[in-house]
Amino acid sequence: MFKTLLLLVAAVVAVNAEQHTVHFDNRCGFGTPTLIVGGRVVSTGGDFTAGGSISGAIAYLQTGACGFNGEGCTMVETTLRNPTSPGSGSSTDITLIPPHSFSVTTGFGYFNGCDGVGQDCTNGGCNTAFHQPSDTFVQRACQVNNVNLAITFCD
Repeated sequence: MFKTLLLLVAAVVAVNAEQHTVHFDNRCGFGTPTLIVGGRVVSTGGDFTAGGSISGAIAYLQTGACGFNGEGCTMVETTLRNPTSPGSGSSTDITLIPPHSFSVTTGFGYFNGCDGVGQDCTNGGCNTAFHQPSDTFVQRACQVNNVNLAITFCD
């Protein structure tokens, strides 16, 4: 009986556990999508799924000209987390703040919640990316549990 109860509790916890996936769609025909979380490369193109929140992640298309932290390239910054209070959920943006600079068309969009919320940057002068730290209006938030993120290059 105890084992059955323990398995039931474990199944309920697993169903309700926080989880987020970052998916890449590289349409450029070159380069390596790169996702870094906590200073560690966690994906070079494949889906990355975290059993919990993803904080302070960065993503870019490594073309051979990008530094480890995306320097010299268009970069996506994201935090994916379930909201614990209003406004405390996920937030994603594109940055061109130096030392980052435009390299390829880059976009992102949430899925499995907040569908249709995202951003694209198609040139170095796009008004949908950070160019200076005060450009906070370019951030896109999502206040839905277990939201996922798709990042597209060259669309």
